Amino acid sequence: MPDGRRIAVAVLGATGIVGQRLVRLLDGHPGFRLAEMVASERRVGWRYGDSVQWMLGGSPPSRAAALELLAPGARLESPVVLSSVPSTAAREAELALAGQGHAVCTNASAHRMRPDTPLVVPEVNPEAIGTVSAQPWREHGGALVANPNCVVVGLAMACAPIERAFGIEAATVVTLQAISGAGLGGVGAMAVAGNVIPGIEGEEEKIGPELNKVLGARIEVAVAVNRVPVVDGHTAHVFLKLGHAASARDVTAVLKEFRPPSAAWTLPSLPVRPLVVRTEPDRPQPRLDADAANGMAVSVGRIRPAPPPHDVAFVVVAHNGVRGAAGACIANAELHVARHGVNRAGPVHGLPGVAPGTGAP
Repeated sequence: MPDGRRIAVAVLGATGIVGQRLVRLLDGHPGFRLAEMVASERRVGWRYGDSVQWMLGGSPPSRAAALELLAPGARLESPVVLSSVPSTAAREAELALAGQGHAVCTNASAHRMRPDTPLVVPEVNPEAIGTVSAQPWREHGGALVANPNCVVVGLAMACAPIERAFGIEAATVVTLQAISGAGLGGVGAMAVAGNVIPGIEGEEEKIGPELNKVLGARIEVAVAVNRVPVVDGHTAHVFLKLGHAASARDVTAVLKEFRPPSAAWTLPSLPVRPLVVRTEPDRPQPRLDADAANGMAVSVGRIRPAPPPHDVAFVVVAHNGVRGAAGACIANAELHVARHGVNRAGPVHGLPGVAPGTGAP
């Protein structure tokens, strides 16, 4: 679409690894155009292409490379803001931007569990986007929408059809998380090469509460997280105790039959089939499956009976940087605009081809 018809978007934390993925995914987006980027004080005034340590292969998109980096707290003109800053910085900055009338879609964890912040996976709980109507800054046109932790996105996609068909009483989850999830300044090569690090600070505490918030459930969740020497793609071994009896074949059928609700059909970032069921005995694998549907599909496999107290077990793989972070953030922005439009310096505008108010129930 011509620039004049696409909605201007600002990215917070544009030089980080998730910020870089946001920049790449926005390049050529049919409804959004990257207009502003915010980085740390020491990079203010630099062009993005001269400042960023680009880690995604090739070079930054040329139009993004030419943009000048703005300071934290700068007055932004873009009606939509995508945030990939650390939670400490996000805590005040995101609330301030929502209060100024921006639709803020965030990958940070700072406000995920706030009661009036929708925690959204569009294929699972698109109706949650309606929570923004009760937010205190809504009268000014602002909104704050969060996507879950990078592990929870994949878990929610895999567990949602099972929860709805059979109920889930308890889940035990063991994760094998890629090093890219630690960011550019994360775990060092000497620490992780040929190694498994059995713990990630602050990670285990997020997974159960966030999964329950997305699913609208009360599942007892036990979690053990591990950092492993994989570049991209988080793997989770999942063991479920079901509310109603079901065989592994029953669970497989439910997962294969899963289709996203109509609210997700028109969102340009989402694949038609967001859940891929693998039947091979050694799949899914992050190297082979993290990039399914350009990184936006979640792969599930090794679906099998589990011994008591569990009933069924399976493996989930999702691209932590795309489906679990940048792509999830953009999809939530698409859903918000499709449902509510944007209201900055003029009339409400929606995504091209999607009328505001029709993108979600």
